[in-house]
Amino acid sequence: MVDSIDTHKAGEILAKVQYPAQLRELTVEELPAVCMALRSRIVDTLSRNPGHFASSMGAVELTVALHYVFDTPADRIVWDVGHQAYAHKLLTGRAERFDSLRKEGGLSGFPNPAESEYDTFIAGHASNSISAALGMAVSDLLTPGNELRRTVAVIGDASISGGLAFEGLNNATQHDNNLLIVLNDNDMSIDPNVGALHRYLSRLTTSARYNRMRFRAYNFLKRHNILGDKGKGLLIRFANSIKSLVSRRQNIFEGLNIRYFGPIDGHDVENLVKVLTEIRDMKGPRLLHLCTRKGKGYTPAEMNPSVWHAPGKFDPLTGERVKPAVPATPKWQEVFGRALVELAKEHSEVVGITAAMPSGTSMSMMMEAFPDRVFDVGISEGHAVTFAGGLAAAGKHPFVAIYSSFLQRAYDNIIHDVAIQSLPVTFCIDRAGVVGDDGVTHHGLFDLAYLSVIPGLMIAAPMDEQTLRDLMYSSLSFSRPLAIRYPRGSAPGGRQGDFGDILPGKARMMQEGEAGGVAVLTLGAIGNDASVAVGRLRDKGMRVAHYDMIWLAPLDTDALEHICDRYKAIVTVEDASVHGGLGTAVTEWVAAHAPRVKVMKLGVPHDMWVAHASVERQKETCGYDAAAIEAAVSQLMNN
Repeated sequence: MVDSIDTHKAGEILAKVQYPAQLRELTVEELPAVCMALRSRIVDTLSRNPGHFASSMGAVELTVALHYVFDTPADRIVWDVGHQAYAHKLLTGRAERFDSLRKEGGLSGFPNPAESEYDTFIAGHASNSISAALGMAVSDLLTPGNELRRTVAVIGDASISGGLAFEGLNNATQHDNNLLIVLNDNDMSIDPNVGALHRYLSRLTTSARYNRMRFRAYNFLKRHNILGDKGKGLLIRFANSIKSLVSRRQNIFEGLNIRYFGPIDGHDVENLVKVLTEIRDMKGPRLLHLCTRKGKGYTPAEMNPSVWHAPGKFDPLTGERVKPAVPATPKWQEVFGRALVELAKEHSEVVGITAAMPSGTSMSMMMEAFPDRVFDVGISEGHAVTFAGGLAAAGKHPFVAIYSSFLQRAYDNIIHDVAIQSLPVTFCIDRAGVVGDDGVTHHGLFDLAYLSVIPGLMIAAPMDEQTLRDLMYSSLSFSRPLAIRYPRGSAPGGRQGDFGDILPGKARMMQEGEAGGVAVLTLGAIGNDASVAVGRLRDKGMRVAHYDMIWLAPLDTDALEHICDRYKAIVTVEDASVHGGLGTAVTEWVAAHAPRVKVMKLGVPHDMWVAHASVERQKETCGYDAAAIEAAVSQLMNN
């Protein structure tokens, strides 16, 4: 199933190359065996401990070649996203800990400088590698003694479509730098691009002799005042035009004056080493285009790479995936997806937008039912929001489904292109709160804080499925934007009936408490944890109140007035940062209107980055799980 090498043999090989310096002691002819060993280890580990599979399998030869040719960690490799970096972790001193990947206290699922000196930049969100690596490359030329240090940005074909990547490419020739960009293209078929003409061009443009001749020609023209620095770009464009004429093809990189090499086979590690060696010390920005295959070396993943992006547990010999137990309740995203299809059937103005996450958000359900009314804009969250604003301005009602941590990238677009104009766009913010083993780069902890300061933007969070459905339905009658946030994972399993209207700024009382006692105020699905805590307290004879606030903006001040008249203390609970969300809003209102009432805020501490672990452990660590809620109420009741 995987390249022919057993687990024991793979272990023997990897034991000899635990660091790049050891890898560089091998001959080039020995590198294919290293690649097979890496694949075998990835298959063996991820079959038991799930992670991002197909992308890392496809980048094995690239990883080996980069660490073989470049003097890492003195030379820098900047990964984009990090889904493709498992082989990188195995070659950089972390092989013995690889089984701890994405587990509490173990290795992160993404490159992180806090984990290893070989991880040069955080890599959880897409499209940032070019800009970050460009900054490093420019810095080196400005730092005496670092001028010969090399920097490589690795980016995939999906990530390079992101707006930030284009900004980095556009800026790459504006400042002196020697950045090498490696485009790992695992979508383009390799067959049409490896014909005789392309093989000839690849050999010509990457050969040391060709580039020495090109450099000498430039210096000759410069010495004789025929060409100055300002004309260098003209020479590059002229050379690129000749190449385009001969090859009958042109690309955007050459149009940006970035020297382009390829496409070449990204799975031929020996040739890849040769090409990288020849272009390693060239001056100026350049791009090497590799064609790779997701899941390379493991047949099931090669045949169905989208499913094998993160396949869960599987049998490494047969490729049969272990089917997880069917949850008793649907996932939040599925509740959203089904509700959106129902709304689209009845309301022709409803359209859907997602940023490269149709299945992850369940926007795929509407995509299947109404393909002409769903738009996947790729890794372009800012564009997604402004595009939604344009649709809304022209009479449509867009539902924009984006993960909370990714929506951060579109903050200005939300303000400038939607909120100021009070356009009826419904933001369905998936993965809000802590998200478990994806860790620090993927938590959705800041949406309440960064959205709550925007005038006119309504913000709500459902505690159950029916409330999510009703919020989506009611948003069609709102004349301004609404943000609905909900977490990753299974919903609580409540009734899903017909749509109903839900009034903005109106909370609901779940349990009435004893006068003079404590009221627990929750926002969103964390209310289910609070219900458990309140139930335990009531079993102990404590009549504790519980209010599902539903809305952060507008805040239900009528409910707050009643609560402050009746109870001596309030506990606010939110699956988000304690700064800027429900706790902040309630504290400010109470301070102005009922200062005698004590408020205790539970949520993610503002000075804490939450590491990867299970969601339950993350809530416990941050102090807002059911036990922490129970303890907080007991403390206030006894004071």
